[in-house]
Amino acid sequence: APIAVGDVLPDGTLSYFDADDKLQQVSVHSLAAGKKVIIFGVPGAFTPTCSLKHVPGFIEKAGELKSKGVDEIICISVNDPFVMKAWAKTYPENKDVKFLADGSATYTHALGLELNLGDKGLGTRSRRFALLVDDLKVKAANVESGGEFTVSSADDILKAL
Repeated sequence: APIAVGDVLPDGTLSYFDADDKLQQVSVHSLAAGKKVIIFGVPGAFTPTCSLKHVPGFIEKAGELKSKGVDEIICISVNDPFVMKAWAKTYPENKDVKFLADGSATYTHALGLELNLGDKGLGTRSRRFALLVDDLKVKAANVESGGEFTVSSADDILKAL
């Protein structure tokens, strides 16, 4: 079943390149334990809705989100860390959103939010979602159906804070 309000966030390992361009792995619990975090997931890096609407909204609203107590804003996608690094570089103004890779969809599967886009040649991806998590407890779980973008924006999460 998909993750829902009241659930404890499962742990998992995601990848990224650090400032020294070294591949790192990080546990989700190490980022979220004892903190208020937003984890939002997108079907794919460089895709139109993700690149033009979803990610920019969180970058633009980061100050407002942080002023309401959010410690971390994390974007995850079923892409490899090389792709996520390249995608992050397309947002030079970004200071607050971390781009983390779930290359094999293992964590996305643990959340119950995988989306089969095999018929489009894209394989297993993530549903579009935004979670508000406070000390590993899910406070808001805004999960889109299909390819929609109606409930998982930064503005939607701001309403939940």
